Amino acid sequence: MAKDKRSVVGRARKRNGQTTAEFFDDWLLSIAHSVKPSTLSRYEVFVRLHAIPALGDVRLRDLSPDDLERLYATDIREGVAPISVVHLHNVLHKALAHAQRRGLVEVNVAKLVDPPRPQRHEMQALSPAQARQFLSVVRGDRLEALYVLAVTTGMRQGELLALRWRDVDLEGGSLRVTSSIQYVRGKGLCVSSPKTARSRRQVMLSGVAVEALAGRRDAQNRERSRQGEKWEDRDFVFTSRYGQPIYATNLIKRSFPRLLKAASLPRIRFHDLRHTAATLLLGEGVHPKIVSEMLGHTSIGITLDLYSHATPTIQKEATAAFDRLLGG
Repeated sequence: MAKDKRSVVGRARKRNGQTTAEFFDDWLLSIAHSVKPSTLSRYEVFVRLHAIPALGDVRLRDLSPDDLERLYATDIREGVAPISVVHLHNVLHKALAHAQRRGLVEVNVAKLVDPPRPQRHEMQALSPAQARQFLSVVRGDRLEALYVLAVTTGMRQGELLALRWRDVDLEGGSLRVTSSIQYVRGKGLCVSSPKTARSRRQVMLSGVAVEALAGRRDAQNRERSRQGEKWEDRDFVFTSRYGQPIYATNLIKRSFPRLLKAASLPRIRFHDLRHTAATLLLGEGVHPKIVSEMLGHTSIGITLDLYSHATPTIQKEATAAFDRLLGG
């Protein structure tokens, strides 16, 4: 009985006196086994680098909307990107919702605060001529097949780097997207399930993609023979020269910019190759539903919202259909 009383008193003291820093530490520990390692790492960055330094000494029950607004304003003033502050707000909202469900706070104060409006990245898709120029330059490069897939399938960077040979069917001309790979601080490269359920998908391959992947397979077999016991066989399609998975930072900082420069193309983000794939397909009149499925979007609405500028061909086909039907 005395033990139960002490437990009740301890819980009450925790509810009344727990600081925000103590709560965030408990929350991160409580979700560690229910979220992806990359997600947990991202939450920890926002909590430990942004939230705790500014809010950690405040008692959780005393946390107010003004506290969050001051935090967001300070981050913006110090040069933090608005989209990062939006992500911080989303993390705090999740954490405080957990606190509310547990009875630690009466109100989720994040619900009472509007985060800054995120700035949308300007999309820089390559034109058909630029895409042909880029693929011409990457021909013969060690990662040629990776760039060919990026342009012709629109796969995300993490999906490309996580691709394994067991998910590639060269004879059938298709591949399956089953995982993604990300760097997690303190853990290195971690393979996890894709971004959303719809991201797990089958993608049909163009002839140029099949040819590039066949070349990659042959080149990798030669590398494996040369390295012998030094080769680390984990079935990845795109690897270091010793069979290890590739770090995205090496791709972004070394390989990709060099190829863009060699092709005399503007400096774009790797993600813009995904935009290029979507824009080229829609510009050729491919139905948005097909493009949406290839990209792994959760809905066709996302595809149409992102690429409405690339659908005039479809509209022209619609007006031409009316002319044929009605004799215009």
